[in-house]
Amino acid sequence: MTREQALEYVRPFLKKERYEHTVRVTDEAIKLAERFGADVKKAETAAALHDYAKYKPRDLMRRWIQEDRRLPKDLLDYHHELWHGPVGALMLEREIGLDDGDVISAISCHTTGRKHMTKLEKVVFLADYIEPGRDFPGVHEVREIAETNLDKACSLALKNTIVFLIRMERTVYPDTFHAYNDLI
Repeated sequence: MTREQALEYVRPFLKKERYEHTVRVTDEAIKLAERFGADVKKAETAAALHDYAKYKPRDLMRRWIQEDRRLPKDLLDYHHELWHGPVGALMLEREIGLDDGDVISAISCHTTGRKHMTKLEKVVFLADYIEPGRDFPGVHEVREIAETNLDKACSLALKNTIVFLIRMERTVYPDTFHAYNDLI
């Protein structure tokens, strides 16, 4: 699947702003993959498809989590914003025949991270966090670190996310803690 095919596939399912975000994430993922030696084509594909399920109905995503044995049931105990990665990866597998396990995994954990992330998973996770349209406290420092150190940039992005969620008195998905702990 080419970049253009992937972006055209997801375009009808995304709002204009989210599609523009997706294009920027794709560009950033390519740069990070080239910089840190990840598979550029897989990074491009995963980034282009990463938010495919972002606006799918919650009830539909809930059913996928309940019915697909590959999806952890504890997702239902956490904010629905986390569901679109793992559910979207499996939807893409079924709907377009996406059969690259590396790409599927990178899409699945792009929001939460996970313990023992592969280089590709780190690239997509970080690209989503630092794409140029993002502007929130801490993102500029993560961008600077991402120029030279993938693991440190990912660990700071995870730390920032955890601190933000704690300050907002929101739950933190365990994979995010595990990813952070693994990287430090």
